[in-house]
Amino acid sequence: MDIAAYYFPNYHADVKNEEVHGRNWTEWELMKCARSRFEGHQQPKVPVWGYEDEADPAVMAKKIDTAKAYGIDAFIFDWYWYDGPYLQRALDEGFLPAVQGKDFKFALMWANHDWYDRHPCSRDVFHPKMLYRWNNTKENVAEIWDMIVEKYFRHPNYWRLDGKIYFSIYATNRFITQMGGVEACAEVLDMLRKKVKDAGLGELHINSVWYDNLDNAPSSPCTTAEWTTKAGFDSYTSYNCIFPHPLWEKDLKVAYKDSNKAYLELAHKAFTTLPAPYLPVVTAGWDTSPRTIQSDVWEVLGYPYLPVMEPDAEGFGELLRDLSKYDPKTIFINAWNEWTEGSYLEPDGVTGFALLDEVKKFKEAVAK
Repeated sequence: MDIAAYYFPNYHADVKNEEVHGRNWTEWELMKCARSRFEGHQQPKVPVWGYEDEADPAVMAKKIDTAKAYGIDAFIFDWYWYDGPYLQRALDEGFLPAVQGKDFKFALMWANHDWYDRHPCSRDVFHPKMLYRWNNTKENVAEIWDMIVEKYFRHPNYWRLDGKIYFSIYATNRFITQMGGVEACAEVLDMLRKKVKDAGLGELHINSVWYDNLDNAPSSPCTTAEWTTKAGFDSYTSYNCIFPHPLWEKDLKVAYKDSNKAYLELAHKAFTTLPAPYLPVVTAGWDTSPRTIQSDVWEVLGYPYLPVMEPDAEGFGELLRDLSKYDPKTIFINAWNEWTEGSYLEPDGVTGFALLDEVKKFKEAVAK
């Protein structure tokens, strides 16, 4: 069983970010400004390794070596394209040079959503300024496929699931709609499969990130069953195990183990009723307060004004073990470094390496 951690690459300088926030801006600036917003709120969270530049191969090599040592097999990079590359230096300039000669893998999850200015976000959570619109269509996606196949899928460290190249799409409903419907989506995915085959790379496993409604995905023109039977997705997963539930509607804090119980109910339904394999995910923690204006009153209003769930190493380990009972091919973790969402495995001054210790114990137990 593989363990793959999502990697959010916004901790290096990017040209688009500099146009909005200034020279050398990264999301570390939000973490540096974070503070406690209510009684018992644990902020600021300070990285043990400091505010490092992930586009530096030496920095990325430490991340890779640490992840491997604690039982993680791959990073799944959030991958963005808005009429050109965005946030790709962490992968292109940091990870790819650093992983040469190492037994560690990577894959892409196309984060095909619009990018809003929530860095930081005001209390007017439903009207943030849109900075970049995701606008790929059936007519222009072929050039993206060509670039992904040549630059990433060919790489010897690219991750495979059951021998097939793994590629994930974040907003499946948006993707289907933007491509022109389920039949057009099927043609677009078949195009990618053919390009992979023609490149001599074998077969492709296309994963759909799915949310919480098993019958009709929000805003989707078809049912989730049609995602598999008509569009041709090979599996489902979730980006995290935070989802619409009464737990997340009003209180300022959510207990980790209460969230686990709610997610296990959802996961059981997904494992037993979805028409393709479900690959589960374990969320390390949750605190989106760094992405908000720190002087504003903290209330549950909608993303990013959401309840806080502090990490719980014991509960984290329990959820890994509970999900493994379904014998999934892999378990994902959100995330290696989602610092501004409070979901990260990298060590901070409070939790340290406790979550990574749980991953290591779990992997050692599974291997026996």
